[in-house]
Amino acid sequence: MPTEKQKLGEIGENLVTTECFCPKCKRSNTLRRLPPNFKCADIICDFCGYLAQVKTKRKAIVDDLPKTILGAAWGVQKERLDSAIYMPLFIVLYKSKDQYGIYYLSADLQMPELFVPRKPLSENAQRAGWQGFYYDLSKLDGNPIVRVV
Repeated sequence: MPTEKQKLGEIGENLVTTECFCPKCKRSNTLRRLPPNFKCADIICDFCGYLAQVKTKRKAIVDDLPKTILGAAWGVQKERLDSAIYMPLFIVLYKSKDQYGIYYLSADLQMPELFVPRKPLSENAQRAGWQGFYYDLSKLDGNPIVRVV
């Protein structure tokens, strides 16, 4: 059974696939959700193969970007960063089915400072040693994030 965070993530992914066009080929209705736990990507364009990450955050004011957004597994993300592979990012700020904002950050406007590793989980945790990261949006110069919906 999915957790509340997983349900929220699914809501965000569904909003992006139904409300947004593909940033690469500009077609509408071509973005599709990838299977759960696909590494570092959540959606794909079934026309051109474009991949992107979607992060969803519950927020009372959907017009105001937060300073940070939780990411996922740091190990996989670090490997990609070390190889200079950046994944485009959709940020969904969600209040209700009628109140949400979808924002976009292109891969070519990202830099390593945006990704901040979190402390590994303690040895008593269910997933001991697992380490996540967060996106520090305050590190972006000139606010390159655009609202698309």
